[in-house]
Amino acid sequence: MSKSEIKNLIKITDLSKDEIDHLIEIADQIEANPKGFSEMCRHKKLATLFFEPSTRTRLSFTAAMMELGGDVLGFDDAGSSSATKGESVSDTVVMAGCYADIIAMRHPKEGAPVIASQKTTVPLINAGDGGHFHPTQTLTDLLTISRKKQLGNFTIGLCGDLMFGRTVHSLIEALLRYEGIKFILISPPELRLPKYVKDEMDEAGAEWTECEALEDAMPDLDILYMTRVQRERFFNEEDYVRLRDSYILTLDKLKTAKDDMIIMHPLPRVNEIAVEVDDDPRACYFYQALCGKHIRMALILYLLGLK
Repeated sequence: MSKSEIKNLIKITDLSKDEIDHLIEIADQIEANPKGFSEMCRHKKLATLFFEPSTRTRLSFTAAMMELGGDVLGFDDAGSSSATKGESVSDTVVMAGCYADIIAMRHPKEGAPVIASQKTTVPLINAGDGGHFHPTQTLTDLLTISRKKQLGNFTIGLCGDLMFGRTVHSLIEALLRYEGIKFILISPPELRLPKYVKDEMDEAGAEWTECEALEDAMPDLDILYMTRVQRERFFNEEDYVRLRDSYILTLDKLKTAKDDMIIMHPLPRVNEIAVEVDDDPRACYFYQALCGKHIRMALILYLLGLK
């Protein structure tokens, strides 16, 4: 595959709306007939280059490639890579391209996947870069919404850390392409959505409001998207401790919610969703994890030109 033919996924806007819809269609085909896809990546290898800790994303990519009949190699900690010796991200990616057919990379520094994509010799997927982008989580979210609701004509509440939450930023960018979506931004003042994301919403003509109390927004929501306050994004431990318990979803707070509202969360959760909520039929966050495997299977097939 020549450099000009390589398609990477760095941010969700690298995919057109038609491409996203195509990936969702493939993912639904996989769910309906998993055996039909079990050999499609036979003799193919995925390199997982995770310079930052991950559970769901790394395991999801691994499971996705294995269920497609492929193999997986890589590392799950920068400490076990040659980064400890001073090797650049670009060199690591070029090296991995000698051994694998496709790469999934997570890195704590914003922009690292952009630099890596300029050197890669195989398709590269950004599996999260600092507070910037997490496009495969966004695809996971879109697939979940499409299966539980529809992609359009709903009110979504985004709650918690909206300043540093890369999943929130990417999801908003993706949803701006669909019609009839109202956004309610629920956060303390210190963790409000960045201005540049609000500007994008305004440019797209999206309807959005801000509030501080989850209870005020609850009755209007079709989807509640919870996020954790992320310790790793804070420079000041005191600020983290002060804000980490800002929003905790309990069954009591769900009393005013719609019966068919769905609760989503990119995970991991800390304590922002009480365990008692897990048995509520509106809880969809663990189902999201399954959707993540299906959509990453679809993405691997698409970027490798197999589907």
